[in-house]
Amino acid sequence: MSRRATAASRPAPRRRRDPTPPPQDPASARERSRAMLARMEQIGSPRGAEKLSYWGIRAARSYGLSAPQMHALARQAGRDHALALELWGCGVHDAHHIAAMVADPALVTEKLMERWAKDFASWDVVDTCCCYLFIYTPHAWKKAVAWTRRPEEFVKRAGFSTMAYLAVHDKAAPDSKFARLLPIIEREARDERNFVRKAVNWALRQIGKRNLRLNRRAIAAGERIRPQGTRSARWIAADALRELRSPAVQKRLAGRARKRPR
Repeated sequence: MSRRATAASRPAPRRRRDPTPPPQDPASARERSRAMLARMEQIGSPRGAEKLSYWGIRAARSYGLSAPQMHALARQAGRDHALALELWGCGVHDAHHIAAMVADPALVTEKLMERWAKDFASWDVVDTCCCYLFIYTPHAWKKAVAWTRRPEEFVKRAGFSTMAYLAVHDKAAPDSKFARLLPIIEREARDERNFVRKAVNWALRQIGKRNLRLNRRAIAAGERIRPQGTRSARWIAADALRELRSPAVQKRLAGRARKRPR
């Protein structure tokens, strides 16, 4: 992912919510969705919708909401899985973001993830789904690997986006799980599609910033990617190695290592 991405694509860490929220009435989910869409239309901005193309975002329908506006609406709605399903089905770009924020990870099945993945048409919605929803499901690691073999650009991006967010947020995962992802990153570094190669690079960098051990492994992977010879591989390797070897990253990782209990 570009380091200059929009706020919607790189949201703040997810705020933990009540894991057992009160049940929602599915019969009224459609009414809640209509009310939400009406509010989105009211506060949206045509200029905001027009600016999406500047970020390489394709949206057939958008109200042009800003990231803070979408986050505010999601907070007001709370955990509401039935509402999420309705919002996703309406086909509005902004609603897809909010759907990912209010859906309940405990109710997300592999079938639902695949159904939503079929609708992916922009990198920002992919990243919001991965950050706010998919990595909190029991299927995150499985899909992270499986989606990297898919031919669709945005589904494949979702695999590497999920890897990147897991590297940031799954604090309990052992190094071995991330080490097993590095050969996949090396394999797919040849993909020249813009939103795939950026996500491959992003996953490599995030894994390499977890700790010094994974930093060394990620640097070694970058060195193996470099001689692959494709334009994509050269860029992924050069950009990742520059950051992973930087004094700032090395100092931060060394500081973490010193603070770890012995």
